[in-house]
Amino acid sequence: MATKTKSKTTESVVLKDYESVIIFTPVLNDEQLKDAVAKYRKLITDEGGELVHEENWGLTKLAYPMQKKSTGFYILFEYRSKPDFISKFELAFRRDERIMRYLTVSLDKHAVIYNQRKRNGEFNQGKKDQKQEGAK
Repeated sequence: MATKTKSKTTESVVLKDYESVIIFTPVLNDEQLKDAVAKYRKLITDEGGELVHEENWGLTKLAYPMQKKSTGFYILFEYRSKPDFISKFELAFRRDERIMRYLTVSLDKHAVIYNQRKRNGEFNQGKKDQKQEGAK
């Protein structure tokens, strides 16, 4: 008689790469902006995600007025997370009145490599070298 053995299958969690750009309203002071960014940073890590890079682009002029405002604070998050996390993340964006707009995109392997190279400063090296030679 054959016996059935239960084998424990380990579910491998596949994390995909994403990038989100969030535009916060310009009426926030520095402390409020830091609190809002910390909230979303914590949300990524609490849901099993991994924050790869965070970038603050600062107060920037918008291409067109949104909610009668012509500027906004741009924040970029590059992270790895489960695909079902994105709907929760964007729901939090929609519920937050401090956020004017957001955009989340899935990154392919080429975009991940490009972002990594950009963070390492591999681009625009020629311009820096020309400026240094011109200063001599």
